[in-house]
Amino acid sequence: MRQLTFLCFLLLLLFEVHGQTDPLTQVHGARSQGMGNLRVHGLDTWSYFNNPGGLAKLEESAIAAGYDNRFGLKELSTVDLVGAWKVDAGTWGFGVSHYGGKLFNQQALGVAFANQLGIVSIGAKLEWFQTQIEGFGSGHSAIFSLGGMAELSPKFSIGASISNLNRSKISKDSESRLPTGVSLGLRYTPISELQLHLEVEKDISIKPIVKAGLEYAIRDWIFLRTGINSNPSRIFFGIGLKSSRLNLDYAYGQNQALGSTHHLSLGLSFSKK
Repeated sequence: MRQLTFLCFLLLLLFEVHGQTDPLTQVHGARSQGMGNLRVHGLDTWSYFNNPGGLAKLEESAIAAGYDNRFGLKELSTVDLVGAWKVDAGTWGFGVSHYGGKLFNQQALGVAFANQLGIVSIGAKLEWFQTQIEGFGSGHSAIFSLGGMAELSPKFSIGASISNLNRSKISKDSESRLPTGVSLGLRYTPISELQLHLEVEKDISIKPIVKAGLEYAIRDWIFLRTGINSNPSRIFFGIGLKSSRLNLDYAYGQNQALGSTHHLSLGLSFSKK
């Protein structure tokens, strides 16, 4: 009975936040989250999860780890590890993520590859995704995702990301399909210290979400961020510290109905030499 009660509560909560709290659909990395859960133009190691095409923009190989705490519930927390490796042919990426607690949890593990073709960067990702519910068993499936972006000018770029392009099911024995989402985004850089972002995200089963965010560099090592979302209305703030090799990012999100979220990520970049 305890498991059933918790499962009903969890499903209602996921509906309220439009399914953006599991490894498959959530935005990863405190930098992107601090700018309003932006997905398309992260341009960092976390692009593996958010938009694999962004991996091609990395100048160095890197690795990062993150932790998300949502609404004060450990059952809605996420821990993840991501990495990118630059090679002559492009950029390889890998990622592993765990969401949830003992009664309900989801895991993702996969690999991605991205390359730069003129003004266009494009990437693809293949993941193994598992959902486990205590007392009900577990299911797993393969997920295929695509993403890319195009630099139309030094100040303006557009991009898109499609997750679960193959519309995979929760398991081979289930008719329920995992979320399929499409994100379209614009990035405008009027000056080198300022980035402005606008995105529209659409899951095939819910209304579109409009996202807007910005990042401002006070110095070349400290960044301030903020962003907003519609459907539901949410506001975000973030700060980032960056050295030649290390970067530390924190983000805070507020949902009027459910409460606050906290996101922390730490990254290390290194030369392939």
